[in-house]
Amino acid sequence: MSESAAREVLAAGKYVALVRERGWEFLHRPGVSGIVILVAVTPAGGLLLVDQWRQPVGARVIELPAGLAGDVPGQEHEPLERAARRELVEETGWDADSFELLGRCVPSPGATSEVVTYYAARGLRRVGDGGGDEHEDIVVAEVPLGELDAWLQSQEAQGKLVDMKLWAGLELARRQGAL
Repeated sequence: MSESAAREVLAAGKYVALVRERGWEFLHRPGVSGIVILVAVTPAGGLLLVDQWRQPVGARVIELPAGLAGDVPGQEHEPLERAARRELVEETGWDADSFELLGRCVPSPGATSEVVTYYAARGLRRVGDGGGDEHEDIVVAEVPLGELDAWLQSQEAQGKLVDMKLWAGLELARRQGAL
């Protein structure tokens, strides 16, 4: 039985679908070939983070820069590294000379089909303002690595949440010697 024949769409929106497959019900992102997350440290030693409103949790969330691959019309088979560069520039205003694969993880395998691919962005240089596209309200932060824990605590004290994928990305980067 093919994957498409086995998957029943229970409900679909513009960005996600609730599907049933082999007795499991889960969220799926149609038209997306992957998700990329960037661990990017500036020449001054600051970790680039983004702060944006996330309606599902009703709060602003501190995250590593990230985005979808294959979601741009005409670029459905966009390579992950190209999506990583596009998202880094769009969200943070920084570009990189190269992207080093750090690993792949599944953030919530019982609830979604998402697989995220982490990259270390190397050789950063500022090329713009960042802040996301016209539908996003992204605030960029450059946080010195030695001050990260205290900075995140201060953000949480203001009512912001921290995305768990931030911790996973930092651990992957540490293990690979990218921090």
